[in-house]
Amino acid sequence: MANSVNSLVKFGIIACLSAAVAGCTSTGSVRPLSFAPVSAPAATGSDSILAALNGGILPQDAASGLTGPDRLRALEAEYQALEKAPLGQVVAWKSQTSGAAGQVSAGTPYQVGQQNCRQYVHDATIRGVAVKGQGAACRNEDGSWTPLS
Repeated sequence: MANSVNSLVKFGIIACLSAAVAGCTSTGSVRPLSFAPVSAPAATGSDSILAALNGGILPQDAASGLTGPDRLRALEAEYQALEKAPLGQVVAWKSQTSGAAGQVSAGTPYQVGQQNCRQYVHDATIRGVAVKGQGAACRNEDGSWTPLS
């Protein structure tokens, strides 16, 4: 009887561990982060935070095809990816009028001197054409990010 109880307990433990491990598996899909508009530190406005990105990393000829609000969405996505997104997580944006859309992902943070920096990639579709920008940026004391040339 003791053997059958031991076997039953072992089976129960194995079943529980299997269920726990099964709950840890991923579906393989990456969901974009959702975010509110950029909230800048009180000392600066969000315009100056986004202006430090110097227009972003999308190719200039492609970015010129964006409307003002869409360009702002793209820059906000770059800022949010650099500032908050964990490695492998994308920040997506989408135009409310033109069909333009994109997503930004940032790499592992690293340091250059005293500044925190990240490489990042911005994939977008503008006027039906797929475009890609990639680069690196470093964080300034005021919370803004400046792309490296």
